[in-house]
Amino acid sequence: MPRSGSAAARQSLSFLHSLPLLDALLLLGISVLSFLTLGYHPGFEDDGVYLAAVEHRVNPDLFPRDAHFFTLQLQATIFDRFMAAWIHLTHLSIGTSELLGQCAAIVGILWAARRILKHSGMGRESQWAGVAMLGAMFSLPVSGTALYILDQHLHPRALATLLILVAVVLLMEAKLLRAGLCLIAAFLFHPIMGAMGCSFCLFLLLALRGRLDWMLRAERCSTQRVAFAAAPLGWIFERPSPAWRAALQTRRYYFLYQWHWYEWLGALAPIALFWLLAQWAARQGNRMLARLAAAVVAYATVQQSVAMVLDGPEALIRWIPLQPMRYLHLVYLLLVLLAGALLGQFLLRAKPWRWAVYLALIYGGMYGSQRAIFANTVPVEWPGAASGNAWVQAFVWIRTHTPEDAYFAVDPWYLESDGEDFHNFRALAERSVLADAVKDAAVCTQVPELADQWRQQRDAQIGLNGFSLAQMEALKAHTGANWALLSYPAHAGLDCRWHNRVLTVCRIP
Repeated sequence: MPRSGSAAARQSLSFLHSLPLLDALLLLGISVLSFLTLGYHPGFEDDGVYLAAVEHRVNPDLFPRDAHFFTLQLQATIFDRFMAAWIHLTHLSIGTSELLGQCAAIVGILWAARRILKHSGMGRESQWAGVAMLGAMFSLPVSGTALYILDQHLHPRALATLLILVAVVLLMEAKLLRAGLCLIAAFLFHPIMGAMGCSFCLFLLLALRGRLDWMLRAERCSTQRVAFAAAPLGWIFERPSPAWRAALQTRRYYFLYQWHWYEWLGALAPIALFWLLAQWAARQGNRMLARLAAAVVAYATVQQSVAMVLDGPEALIRWIPLQPMRYLHLVYLLLVLLAGALLGQFLLRAKPWRWAVYLALIYGGMYGSQRAIFANTVPVEWPGAASGNAWVQAFVWIRTHTPEDAYFAVDPWYLESDGEDFHNFRALAERSVLADAVKDAAVCTQVPELADQWRQQRDAQIGLNGFSLAQMEALKAHTGANWALLSYPAHAGLDCRWHNRVLTVCRIP
């Protein structure tokens, strides 16, 4: 009787058996569930830079006064050029193209993740459990780095991550040339993440060739020599300006030695966990999994050491914006993937009720966390759909009712306002705006020549919502801003053209 019950359970999970069509349907289903759990929010956080850059590429008449706040940073990536070329080729809208890009990135990352698990000797149940875990945990914060595993909008980091994972798959299949081409493409989309991907793949290649097998024998411990190469940028050796230092201080996560103890734990614990995994996999005879884990340990140890050196002396302060701790992004991705796979192997197995509980917990829990972050915004902001967010409503009105050369002033801390949910003015209103204190400060850490202008414009807008007509006229004379987005109701005497329950749009005379 027990045997027949076990057989029935396995039969009930026959969807895990190797049928290509069912595999494709499973991948598609998990991708859709992952997309809905993560949510989609164009213009959120970093998309204030990347979406605005794409819009400017497609329509160069946009942002005549402030394009340098995103074009200078994007000189190092092909992302905006790639998206603009795609839009011109397909004649799709920017919104639709960005949405399709996000969906393609999700499907591609999950596909590559399953291939990595397959090449690591994991069974089919483990493969799908790992893929499901990764898809649910896309919005998991990466300790101390202000990164998610995957952003809630199309980010060049997502495309770079996809290419890095494909390179890992190709390395495991001994296709070195193709892997190298993927890494070059990843570097072109996101230089920092591409460099991290190259570093990891170097250690993976060493591991696959047995050069790290010393790590798989607990009785032996040796010191390995490693090299770290970097191509310094000219500004790294320039004397930091006070304005640049002020922008830098807005980013506590840049400074490793200011991290909280739990952020340090989140950085160091994965190294220990992967070392234990390497030892266990070696004892189980799974050499591929053991070598993958060993590669993660070597990569993380070296990158952690580099970060601790760069974030120490004052003489190296110019290196801090390169954010060496971002190496954790790939570590966390693989940690989540393998954790899910091991749960599938040892806990879920062929028990349908366990799978149901597992999926409900991981997807339900992460969906709830996203709703807490976007409390005033629908889970998926479809292109062209009306928004219930008061700030997004204002941005849409500005985009459709003000001239392209309009130059706006807005409270410099507007991104942190209640109900704003970090939607970026520049990307969603498609109009020039004076520098803000939150997102543009991060841009200045990467492009120091903008720092003085950033601080001047930020300071000029402090207290904007309480400005009198005379102060507004002085602001216009000083900065050139001829429109303002203000709290409703605005100061008497201003020429206000539109308002909702929270905001009003006024022209500065």
